[in-house]
Amino acid sequence: MQTRREIYKSIKEIPREEFLAGGTGLCAGCGGLLALRLFHKALGAKTVVVNAAGCMTLVAVFPFTPFHSSWLYTAMASAPAGAQGIRDALDVLIAKGKLPADEDLKVVVVTGDGAATGIGLQATLAAIYRGLDFYYFCYDNEAFANTGFQMSPASPLGSRTATTPIGTTTRKENLFELWRAQRPPFVATVSPAYPLDLMDKVARAGRWRGPKLFISLSSCPPGWGIEPADSVEVAKLAVDTGVWPLKEAHDDEVVHTVIPHRLHPVEEYLKRQARYRHLFEPVRKADILRQLQADVDGYWQRLGAAAPVARVAQDDWSV
Repeated sequence: MQTRREIYKSIKEIPREEFLAGGTGLCAGCGGLLALRLFHKALGAKTVVVNAAGCMTLVAVFPFTPFHSSWLYTAMASAPAGAQGIRDALDVLIAKGKLPADEDLKVVVVTGDGAATGIGLQATLAAIYRGLDFYYFCYDNEAFANTGFQMSPASPLGSRTATTPIGTTTRKENLFELWRAQRPPFVATVSPAYPLDLMDKVARAGRWRGPKLFISLSSCPPGWGIEPADSVEVAKLAVDTGVWPLKEAHDDEVVHTVIPHRLHPVEEYLKRQARYRHLFEPVRKADILRQLQADVDGYWQRLGAAAPVARVAQDDWSV
């Protein structure tokens, strides 16, 4: 099976209309904010955002909000419950004829990786079990970034966080597979460095009712130790090195939507970030570097030549 872009095939097809105004309180170069901006463009105006506590808490500061859509702020663990309440209210109003069906809203949970893989996982799995019709957008900056970049279950092996100064000793939790085990209609990984891939997945996912997951690897300039201007380039390197595979799953079949022609060495990605600097100096930690490269190589080797993949030209990322 192959997946081709069906709705957004050219950069010219990205809507000019903005649903997230500039001037937020988030860090310059935030990859999560760029991904959310593109995500909202694909969803359109009729959207209600349920925002779990996290970095995106800073997007809206009472009484001001940059969202052109509706917005509800919740505690870190309870965003899926908030989404359930909104979805139920919309359904009841439509059923009673108090809200026209064409005024229905798409319900979206926006959350960081800490809530997605840890604090909020229980409520999320319950929402998937109930078959809640909602979009779940996780901006994955691989730490609890809003409170000082502490380790989260999504922090990758060897990365330095505020609570792991010598580097994490555990592997990143696999949120994609955690969701897929519950057999929701659509799960996907996305990147702000591949806007057409991101937006096409969001638009196509609207064909199905039920829980829909989007995990965006979101470069974090202060936490990752990169320049804000390099945020998109580093996000692209994650895909080019194979660290962040772009894929989706529908009907239990995983399809890779972008495959680099040639995988770059993982070190090219690691060396660009201060959170991995301790792996190279003052003494090179060859064992960890070998393990990180082996993990990436093993992932792609397991796919094999017969894997159901769609190949998109490497130089197609910006169009």
